[in-house]
Amino acid sequence: GKLIELHKEKDNSKFNVGDIFIAKIKKTITGLNAAFLNVGYEKDAFLHYHDLGPKVKTLMKFTKLVSEGKITNYSLEKLNFEKEIDKHGKIDDVLSPNNTILTQIIKEPISTKGPRISSELSFAGRFLVLVPFSNRISISQKIEDSKEKDRLKRLVKSITPKGFAVIIRTVAKGKKVAELDRDLQNLYARWIAMCKKIRNGNIPNKVMDEMNISSKILRDLFDENFTSILVNDETLQIQIKDYVQKIAPKKESIVRLY
Repeated sequence: GKLIELHKEKDNSKFNVGDIFIAKIKKTITGLNAAFLNVGYEKDAFLHYHDLGPKVKTLMKFTKLVSEGKITNYSLEKLNFEKEIDKHGKIDDVLSPNNTILTQIIKEPISTKGPRISSELSFAGRFLVLVPFSNRISISQKIEDSKEKDRLKRLVKSITPKGFAVIIRTVAKGKKVAELDRDLQNLYARWIAMCKKIRNGNIPNKVMDEMNISSKILRDLFDENFTSILVNDETLQIQIKDYVQKIAPKKESIVRLY
């Protein structure tokens, strides 16, 4: 009978953490070692050198090939990766004005500032996080059992597509390969859907939406002990039912309209 947590979501905010945009570089600022980019917000977005990620050159090459229609299956299997950028390098060596780049929002816009963005993309799922242009398998520190760590790493390695890294989240502990595989397939499908949007040529353009807050909460908290999910909005109930159907088909019936 007590309210334990309350999460609020502003309606129709077009710039949520996790959204991915194809953006245009407006200018680089040597003193800040950063760049300002147009993501379609009234204030330019801020991208610091440290948020470029080591694989940014590969990302830019891939984006260019996709937008020119030279890559059509969006797999990274045959892509030759570029050399990683220097940890202590300069923004001007990597980015130049009018170039386009894929970026992800890491901090929403506040008052006078535009969003803060990164070009290290990641797609968060229920058990796994998919990271393009890398090949590491890493695992949450909170899983301490070394046997379980090895089991998960081995499983995930066997199902991960080439050219992608995966971070194994704490909730993956004890999960079977079928559940992990389904999560990975969902994330890969989001990657493909995003790549298809790069081709339409509009810049700036949002190419991937982060989930609405309710799906995000379910993604992070939901487990087989849940006995009911009550929703007081019909559209949202349909969305949540769809989402639960994807992640736990047997639990779909616990989503009810209140």
